[in-house]
Amino acid sequence: MNDSIYDPDLLANGDTRNVVDKYRGMTVEAIKADLDTSRHSLHIAIENLERDFNIGTIVRNANAFNVSAVHIIGRKQWNKRGAMVTDRYMNMYYHPTVADFVASVNGHTIIGVDNIEGSQPITASDLPIDTVMVFGSEGPGLSEEMIAACENIVAIEQFGSTRSVNVGVASGIAMYLWLQRHML
Repeated sequence: MNDSIYDPDLLANGDTRNVVDKYRGMTVEAIKADLDTSRHSLHIAIENLERDFNIGTIVRNANAFNVSAVHIIGRKQWNKRGAMVTDRYMNMYYHPTVADFVASVNGHTIIGVDNIEGSQPITASDLPIDTVMVFGSEGPGLSEEMIAACENIVAIEQFGSTRSVNVGVASGIAMYLWLQRHML
């Protein structure tokens, strides 16, 4: 193995990061480069209108499922604690507006994930291979501008009394369903 992919401090002092064993001792850059060789075509987008604390969970889920990119639309600043530094291993893109985001993902199908009126059950919906799944803030969900930019809006079927699933949880369910259809 090429020694330049290893961090001398991590090798000397132990690697306590939350990474799988094959990445122990490797630099962040080396891990990201390796992940880039096997990323799935799925992109994830998050509207950051309220600095939602769930963004970190969504980014961590995106890393766990090795999606190609994470797009943050709106405010660039977000609470990274929930991501557990997994954002360092991701291809992160920031867009000030919905229009800028839409232009950047040309060729991908934009699918909103929200349980609004008219949304389709996610299990009965087409999730194309080149999909960008968009998640809104906890509470208000997707903005009207983002809803208009989506080719389809899907919702995760629920059976209890609560109005919605937490958006961080919803992101994991939605990404896994996409992977089930295309990769598993």
